[in-house]
Amino acid sequence: MNFVAVTSCPTGIAHSQMAAENLEQTAERMGHDIRVEIQGAMGTEDELSSEEIASADAVIIAADTSVDRSRFERAGVPVVKGGVKEGVNDAESLVEQAEAAARGEDPESVGSADDAEPSAADSGPGTASPESNGQAGTTGESGTDRPSPDQIGGDPRKGLFARLKRLFS
Repeated sequence: MNFVAVTSCPTGIAHSQMAAENLEQTAERMGHDIRVEIQGAMGTEDELSSEEIASADAVIIAADTSVDRSRFERAGVPVVKGGVKEGVNDAESLVEQAEAAARGEDPESVGSADDAEPSAADSGPGTASPESNGQAGTTGESGTDRPSPDQIGGDPRKGLFARLKRLFS
C-alpha cells in the first residue's frame, strides 16, 4: 500500500523527526511505501504534493498540534490520527490502522490503545492505568481514552493548563 503521513509536535525540534523516521522504517518493514511531511520549528520539510496525496491509500497524521486536513479530505483519502508519541513509540499501530482505513474498515478496531503496553510516561494523572482498561480520562465518542477524531490539535490532557491544574490540585 502507499501511505502519506504528517508529523508535528508543539516544540518541533526532535519528536516530529523521530516519529517520521519511525513511521518510514515501520511502513517499509511492513512492505508499504510511505512519504512523510514533517512540520516543526524549522517550518515544513518534505511537503507532500497534491499528486502524492491523491495517489495515497491512506493518510497518517501523528501530531500534537493542529494539522490542516482539508487537502486530504479534498482528495477523498482516509485519514488516521494519532499523537506524535504514537508515531515515536507505536508506529506499527498507526500503520495497521492506515491499512484498515485503506481497506474501508474501521481503523479504531485495529491496534487499539488496549492492546499496547503502557509505558512509565503514560501512567500519570488523567491517564488510563492498566487496571482501568483504557476507560479513564477524557473520552472520545467510542469510550476509549483517545481524543475524538474530530478534535483539532493535541490531547487536551497534555496541555499546559491541564498539567498546571494537576500540579496545583
